[in-house]
Amino acid sequence: MSRSERSPLLLAGLLATAGVGHFVSPQQFDAIVPRALPGPARAWTYTSGVVELALAAGLALPRTRRAAARAAAAFFVGVFPANVQMAVDWRDRPTPLRAAALARLPLQVPLVLWAHGIAKNTEATA
Repeated sequence: MSRSERSPLLLAGLLATAGVGHFVSPQQFDAIVPRALPGPARAWTYTSGVVELALAAGLALPRTRRAAARAAAAFFVGVFPANVQMAVDWRDRPTPLRAAALARLPLQVPLVLWAHGIAKNTEATA
């Protein structure tokens, strides 16, 4: 299996793992839901978990890969405010935790680019 064939499956695995995490340990995700969003944090946690699982399934299937990759790129942009919320909320935590929260911010960029690259590569081969 070539690198271009593995890439969507690796991103699908990452999204599936994160999606399952929203249901296994929802309280850690509830804590980073921006307070400006309406409704209970748990509803947003479960909704984002379902979205991540759906994106993972879409990326795993060649037929839906291009659309799922585009949607994943948009999703990564859309959840960025939660990472900002976490960085703000964790500013008084011990240094390793504060550093982890801050490190999440620039990590969104490669995720967006990764998903975009999958969409672009899929377009070229579709």
